Amino acid sequence: MSRLGRGLVLTTLLAAAAYALIAAAWGDLSRVGGYLVRFPLLPLAGAALLASLNYAFRFWRWQLYLTELSVAVPVLPSLAIFLAGFSLTLTPGKVGEVLKSYLLRARHGVPLARTAPIVVAERLTDLLALLLLGLCGAGSLMGRGELWLTGVGFALCALVLGTVASRRLAHGAIRLLGHLLPGGLRQRLLPRVQAFYDAAALLLRPRPLGWAVLLAVAAWMCECVAFLVILRTFAGVHSSLLTATFIYAMTTVAGALAFVPGGLGVTEGGMALLIVRLCPGADESVAVAATLLVRLVTLWFAVGLGLVALLLLRRIGGVAVNLDELGPLQSA
Repeated sequence: MSRLGRGLVLTTLLAAAAYALIAAAWGDLSRVGGYLVRFPLLPLAGAALLASLNYAFRFWRWQLYLTELSVAVPVLPSLAIFLAGFSLTLTPGKVGEVLKSYLLRARHGVPLARTAPIVVAERLTDLLALLLLGLCGAGSLMGRGELWLTGVGFALCALVLGTVASRRLAHGAIRLLGHLLPGGLRQRLLPRVQAFYDAAALLLRPRPLGWAVLLAVAAWMCECVAFLVILRTFAGVHSSLLTATFIYAMTTVAGALAFVPGGLGVTEGGMALLIVRLCPGADESVAVAATLLVRLVTLWFAVGLGLVALLLLRRIGGVAVNLDELGPLQSA
């Protein structure tokens, strides 16, 4: 078995173990299984369609970035490469971060260094979009006396956007970060942060940054709605769109910041906990079942699409992925 295959099998087994642990710790295994087996196909298909819209908006952003970098790739091969990036979401080491650039070089001869900054810009705009959505949802959970906290959150996001869009302000923020870090960590981390920002600076100018954040907000809002569709399918469970948005956005951020492949365990645990606490009518077994279903139509659906796209690129385009070659690239 290839290293890619071993990595996917290992992570899938770890995911199954994590899901079983969450189900056993939070709910009744037989009830959770019953909810999963009896869940209607129509809302599940609707949630998968909404997840597909997420990928459509993110592909639009991908095309925007390629245009900004003057990289000309036909739409269908570009779509295949974009989707193939999802195939390594669950592999250790986050090699999926550089897979798209690797495939562009292998199939179209585009230098990897030219498109690698897209990885930085995508992750940053995804994070900002999810934080903005989370803040919108948080406002619905606060009383009037606490709404000012949401305003402060939006102001901080606006400050981050303004800082990122201004090269001078960004360099100043990086230098300030350097003064706050211990000497050894500063020497290791600061040059990488500076190099990452400088590489992505073209994509972080005000116009492309604004469009990218808007597209990211639309993309992730689609998955928040998919989450709501699944929640409301369970009899007796109540949730507003803003509450569902808060739960989905903030647990996705938590999973991303945990640096665990796909946020496995962290996102699921946080999502189940918040469903019980914030959605009337949802007990632990319902929360676990809803969490597993939403992860099926978002995370695992994406991985499946990515594997199909990667297989097509290999069969039709003759592009093979060597993870041993990808390793040095991601650490460069």
